[in-house]
Amino acid sequence: MPAPLILASGSEIRAQLLSKSNVGYEIIKARVDEDMIRRSLQAEGASPRDVADALAEAKARKVSLKHPEALVLGCDQVLDFQGTIFSKPASVEDARNQLLLLRGNRHMLLSAAVIYQGGEPLWRHVGVVRLQMRQFSNDFLEDYLTRNFDSIRHSVGGYKLEEEGVRLFDKIEGDYFTVLGMPLLEILSYLTLRGDLPT
Repeated sequence: MPAPLILASGSEIRAQLLSKSNVGYEIIKARVDEDMIRRSLQAEGASPRDVADALAEAKARKVSLKHPEALVLGCDQVLDFQGTIFSKPASVEDARNQLLLLRGNRHMLLSAAVIYQGGEPLWRHVGVVRLQMRQFSNDFLEDYLTRNFDSIRHSVGGYKLEEEGVRLFDKIEGDYFTVLGMPLLEILSYLTLRGDLPT
């Protein structure tokens, strides 16, 4: 019998991706201090990829220790701009500063997923998307922030590709689900190979 799946995340978009894929799951949000973990890893010189992986693992491990029978999926996403990790903008000014740095440049989104069972890691994957932001005008930026800040304050980099943020870009290389914060195809493949999803 397939093991129950727990999503150790409060992310609405990740839950929607699983639901729309007809994957049964329960949500138990992991209580971890993401900022502390991120700061500690960055102080040790960890790469953005390692930070994303460690944050996803911390969430999966925390919930798995309390629900050892289940498969626990932890996810996290970081924005890597020339080796610097961006956080969610705390203010319109933060979002403006992030977007001005990204304007006309390439950056990466790293979406990590880790699956635990019985307090032990079973599987992990870090999806990578490369994005080229266009040279948008200052006027467009101000209008964009006015229209969208309530939504984009929940997203690193100050944009959501599934919303008006797509207009900020010239080119995107990589998987759309990874952009949304979950390497969904790889997760589904693993669950299918395990026998937790029908072939």
